Amino acid sequence: MRILLVEDNPDLADAVTRRLRRSGHTVDWEQDGLRASGLLEYERFDLVVLDIGLPRLDGIGVLSRMRERGDATPTLMLTARADIEDRVNALDLGADDYLGKPFDFREFEARCRVLLRRPRAQAASVVRIGPLSLDHAARRATLHEQPLELPRREYSLLEILVGQLGEVIDKQELANRLFGFHDVGGPNAVELYVGRLRKRLGHDALRISTVRGVGYLAEAVETPAAHDG
Repeated sequence: MRILLVEDNPDLADAVTRRLRRSGHTVDWEQDGLRASGLLEYERFDLVVLDIGLPRLDGIGVLSRMRERGDATPTLMLTARADIEDRVNALDLGADDYLGKPFDFREFEARCRVLLRRPRAQAASVVRIGPLSLDHAARRATLHEQPLELPRREYSLLEILVGQLGEVIDKQELANRLFGFHDVGGPNAVELYVGRLRKRLGHDALRISTVRGVGYLAEAVETPAAHDG
């Protein structure tokens, strides 16, 4: 998934970014609240990790602008402040969760996993589509009970497609969610990853159709019902 981290502490930002990327996510980092707010007006993310204490525009201000324009992107607030009012204000404005600093990275990652599942209505950590199974917590896929070895971006692509099963997803949107600003990628790279994913999945779990001029549509392959003698 594509995550925006807004944090003005470079050391903490570097540690969080490395941790999230090691888990397979695409991460963009901003230090300045005003720049982050402008970025969020035209870029789509699956999760925003937002520090409250930021230069030029604090995290409360960034969150307020997001919600005022109808941006419901899941948001995890980070705060070193002990004042309960900051946390209450953030939740009242529409923050999905908050975490006090310093924090344990295991708890941080667990909270991120919960928020990343929420917009796709995936209450369960494991999603099954016929013989295909996705374990979001472990970022592991199996097909016919056998491990499906997927590179990071192919797994992320599969997560996006499964999360929007039955919906046409624009090719540029997929590129935006798979690649950060400093990554080399785009619509042509998306075609390459889709092609590879189709080969790995075969024909009996997930059908990924090309919608010409738009993008891709993923649908579960229906298993023929067995008939009696």
